[in-house]
Amino acid sequence: MKKVFVSGCYDILHGGHVEFFNQAKALGDYLIVCIASEEVQFIHKRRRPFLPIEHKINLVKALKMVDEVVVGDDMEMGLNFKTAFLKASPQVLAVTDDDKFEGVKKALCAQIGAEYVKLPKVLGYKQISSTELFQRMTAPAEVPMRVDFAGGWLDVPRFSRPGSYVVNCAISPLVSLYHWPYETCSGLGGSGAHAHLMAKDAIKSELANNVGWQDPVIIHETGLCVWHSGKKPVLEFKVNPSFLREKMAIYWTGKQHVTMELANTPRDYDLLVKGSLVGREAAIEKNFNKLCEAVSITHEVQLKEGMQPLPNFGEKAKKYCGGGHGGYAVYLFDEIQYNNQLLEIQPYMKSFADSLD
Repeated sequence: MKKVFVSGCYDILHGGHVEFFNQAKALGDYLIVCIASEEVQFIHKRRRPFLPIEHKINLVKALKMVDEVVVGDDMEMGLNFKTAFLKASPQVLAVTDDDKFEGVKKALCAQIGAEYVKLPKVLGYKQISSTELFQRMTAPAEVPMRVDFAGGWLDVPRFSRPGSYVVNCAISPLVSLYHWPYETCSGLGGSGAHAHLMAKDAIKSELANNVGWQDPVIIHETGLCVWHSGKKPVLEFKVNPSFLREKMAIYWTGKQHVTMELANTPRDYDLLVKGSLVGREAAIEKNFNKLCEAVSITHEVQLKEGMQPLPNFGEKAKKYCGGGHGGYAVYLFDEIQYNNQLLEIQPYMKSFADSLD
């Protein structure tokens, strides 16, 4: 009888594991699957298993190609299965083609004359890892979008200014992968929202596009936030934005924009800094009129940059969202009047969501 041995955490059993077991069984007559103990997994991966060991053992045992399940409790990195392997004395050790411990595993095989075999990760459908599955399970079902009031571009690392700020606010309606009530490429932080919904590293993906970090951080933090301008996001403080309820709307200009294509446009950064300082004071005081002043200063920068004038709707202040030159514009009102060209939005803060209803 030719015994084949495989090992792993098998934390969330998925199609890739099943295919790997099938390929391994084809190398012999008897398949032994070794599952890392809970202690081993915690020490090596610095997290508890998603499933208790008894559940994993019984799930793997139920697979028709598996003949035996054992538990690996050795603490040696890459060889947590060593004792079980030597006891079973198999003819083959099968691993995936991305095995990171080839050297020590080949040496172990040599002790008993076993063959070390790499198997390709091949599926008839998209591969997924246990880590990706966990990310999918823990990703939010829906997230807010955002409007930026002042300090836009000061979150882009190469444009950051010491002693200045980024002032922004999370908004509803919320979005999900299946319900997106806004235009895309619109200046409301859509790429950051989508990254959160897909459980990706949203800050890393934004910075990789040579733009700033403000979208993913405000979407995650929610509320009305004031951030230090800099290469990395540092929250100075946030406040309950309920004083903005019934005072905000957005206007769709009819033109999409891509922020990274606008990043290097010449603009008045000194005036942006001034607006950010006024915006910070407005947030501290929860002062709507002062926030309108900060928004108007920022819009002055946008007009000097060459953006087209926005229509008037009796607003107190207005500005383009995000990179501007299209997309949405945010409007602030003492009291919103009905207008079918405007979409009313509300401030959103997770910890005070009920009080904002």
